[in-house]
Amino acid sequence: MENVVLIVHLILALALIAVVLLQRSEGGGLGMGGGGGVMSARGAATALGKLTWGLAIAFICTSLTLTVIAAQNTEGASVLDRLGDAPAPTETAPQLPAGSDLLPPPATDAPAAPPRAAD
Repeated sequence: MENVVLIVHLILALALIAVVLLQRSEGGGLGMGGGGGVMSARGAATALGKLTWGLAIAFICTSLTLTVIAAQNTEGASVLDRLGDAPAPTETAPQLPAGSDLLPPPATDAPAAPPRAAD
């Protein structure tokens, strides 16, 4: 059921985009006016306007339907409730002794000095 509503929702979204792009520009923000077509300019605006409203209402209805379906599928569990059920993380990194440096000792080219004899 959810997949059917989702497919209808996507088709409505694409149809709504197409109808909005077909409408005549009335603002003239880019300096381009809509061209004349087979229908008169006012008749086309009215028909496309009504179609836009119909598609928008159907789009909102499918959005609400998908929200209700998704809410029913959550089974009343909260995300925070699921965090408490997660297993404790295991320690994979070795623990360093207290006070140890995180950097390795510097490399030297000279051999280590021999130990001194006791006098």
